Amino acid sequence: MSASNPTPVFRRVVLKISGDGFCRPGEGGISIEEVIKVATQAKRAAEQGVQLAIVIGGGNILRGAQFSAGSDAIKEPTAHYMGMLATVINGLALQDALESLGCATRLQTAIRMEGVAEPYIRRRCVRHLEKGRIVILAAGTGSPFVTTDSAAALRSLEIEADVLLKATRVDGIYSEDPERNPHAVRYSELTYQEVLRQNLQVMDMSAIGLCMEHAIPILVFNFKKEGNIERAVAGEKIGTLVSSTKPSPD
Repeated sequence: MSASNPTPVFRRVVLKISGDGFCRPGEGGISIEEVIKVATQAKRAAEQGVQLAIVIGGGNILRGAQFSAGSDAIKEPTAHYMGMLATVINGLALQDALESLGCATRLQTAIRMEGVAEPYIRRRCVRHLEKGRIVILAAGTGSPFVTTDSAAALRSLEIEADVLLKATRVDGIYSEDPERNPHAVRYSELTYQEVLRQNLQVMDMSAIGLCMEHAIPILVFNFKKEGNIERAVAGEKIGTLVSSTKPSPD
């Protein structure tokens, strides 16, 4: 990154970070160092003037799907609610990390728990963003059988975000898993239809479909590379952009 902050091209963004972003590779739980790294990048992105809402996952603590097969002791809806509560734990960690850096924040949850967070209310969320606060959105949609990817797409639509930033550990969308096939091809741009047709596993299909229906662009990028969240907010050509049409070559 240059010494001066780039000018953001987006007014309002939703940043989706999976639970894996809160722990070291191959580990689970919460790594304070990794949380601080996320918070530091988010702070710098917000300092560019963009309104930032962050939807977080909880897979580093618990994935609802891990209880959905092999036993009836825990019902699948219960397992999904457990996963939603895990996202709130991550949200609390990220909120304190951001505030330790001097950021004004609000944590909102789709499941009411006023003792630790505000309930998600669209108008209140938008008002916080307009006041320059970073809003952390936890507990998915509050309903089982809905992924946090779909929650991120839904919140993007609700708060009229200009783009959905999908933060991952890889630098975009590939034709195959690049960790398994070193010859996999990375795409710089794709249409929604291409993602669906090729069944590219970047987000669940319902999230892609919702973004396609309402023309919300999705930028998939590697947030583990220092400065990439700021670059994404500034509209730099990183990762893979998924939209209605691919731009014509210069």
